[in-house]
Amino acid sequence: MWDYSEKVQEHFFNPRNAGAIDEANGTGDVGSLSCGDALRLTLKVDPESEVILDAGFQTFGCGSAIASSSALTEMIKGMHIDEALKVSNQDIADYLDGLPPEKMHCSVMGREALQAAVANYRGEEWKDDHDEGALICKCFAVDEVMIEETVRANSLRTVEEVTNFTKAGGGCSSCHEGIEEILQRVLAESGENFDPTAVPGEIKRPQSTLTNLQRIKRIEELLEEIRPNLRRDNGDVELIEVDGRKIYVKMIGACSGCQMAAVTLDGIQQHLANGLGEFIQVLPEQELARRAG
Repeated sequence: MWDYSEKVQEHFFNPRNAGAIDEANGTGDVGSLSCGDALRLTLKVDPESEVILDAGFQTFGCGSAIASSSALTEMIKGMHIDEALKVSNQDIADYLDGLPPEKMHCSVMGREALQAAVANYRGEEWKDDHDEGALICKCFAVDEVMIEETVRANSLRTVEEVTNFTKAGGGCSSCHEGIEEILQRVLAESGENFDPTAVPGEIKRPQSTLTNLQRIKRIEELLEEIRPNLRRDNGDVELIEVDGRKIYVKMIGACSGCQMAAVTLDGIQQHLANGLGEFIQVLPEQELARRAG
């Protein structure tokens, strides 16, 4: 059911360098609680050699966010700050033996936190340049500049990949057209054409021929496959509503309010996506109530 490497699980269950460090002289804050992910990275840098002596993190997010932050702090300790700034989000993912595609944005957040912390150490005002571009995704406050930079840095080709790396388009989906326009423009720089029918890895998936009723029945069948694992820990999951690509569920018993609820939802989402052969989001019932309100 889980699509996490052993190294991701190890850094989630036993995170390194969790918490703020003493005598930190560099702090970087990125993300926001309203968007679902937030990270504070603290550094202790030797003023003479500018080598990172220690690093710590505090994060609010899913298991991949915790693992990515833990990995980043391990990677940069002992590095000169200029060397540390060369660490890319892909380097973080590689260190963890890969991240699920839907969680690559966690590694991007780590890279930005590092840039912000180094700027803070140097007495500079760090700007992510996000306010310099038009706001594309209002749900997660992702702007044109961030999407462009992430597409170039990671050779992205599809809207789904942009969502995986930045979260843009993962909410109401109304910004997909704007994301496609950015992809068209960036790909044209290298003489490529944007293919709206492409999927990540250029693997063509047949479009679903299921009716709405058949699709809901298939989702129930896939949830039934997951239930034995949840019930072993006195938990369960219930399908609440299906709204296009958004699937709302209720976590029951021990799964309700569990510290690992976000990781459980990730696993459910991956299982349903594989079983349905399409890009979907699994969201808690509270999100449905919030949108209705």
